[in-house]
Amino acid sequence: MNEIADGPELRRRIKQVIVERLKLEMDPEEIGDDVPLFGEGLGLDSIDALELVLGVEQTFGVKIEDEEVGASALGSVASLARFVATKRAGQADA
Repeated sequence: MNEIADGPELRRRIKQVIVERLKLEMDPEEIGDDVPLFGEGLGLDSIDALELVLGVEQTFGVKIEDEEVGASALGSVASLARFVATKRAGQADA
């Protein structure tokens, strides 16, 4: 199985990063793949966003270049998984 793929394992690892880095008192499996991470969804704020960006960059070795990219990538677990998978695929090609 290709680890770069946007599959259930990648989404599971992203949920773990979210819970661990943000010290959320919940089980990673409680986070829905398409639930918004900010606002009405999981309720994260801008400080959480900074910590999450650091966690994603350190854990998955991908760079979130700017706020615009981050806003799109950090929309949900599913969008973050697509972003990580795409970035990793691009690195593999380089």
